[in-house]
Amino acid sequence: MKKIEAIIKPFKLEEVKDALAAINIQGMTMLEVKGFGRQKGHTELYRGSEYVVDFIPKIKIEVVVPESMVEQVIKTIEKAAWTGKIGDGKIFVSSIEETMRIRTGERGEIAL
Repeated sequence: MKKIEAIIKPFKLEEVKDALAAINIQGMTMLEVKGFGRQKGHTELYRGSEYVVDFIPKIKIEVVVPESMVEQVIKTIEKAAWTGKIGDGKIFVSSIEETMRIRTGERGEIAL
């Protein structure tokens, strides 16, 4: 099993969620996060004073999928989250050793 974490622009959340539902991804976690990469924030003007906004609001989506679905999920997120502009985000993939459904005690891929 693999955990796929995607950092995306907030306005792309619904598109990504709908695209994942279309390929039968049944569960996901969404967090509102702030961060920066190459974008490095931006400068804003408030009441005549400039200030730097270091951390840009983003959305972090997490899904755990069987290894056989990893490429399909990555491509789906990439296509749905893409704008072609700086700050589109990142996708990270990591291994999951065990999964357990608390209610039933099921373990492994069946617990997804």
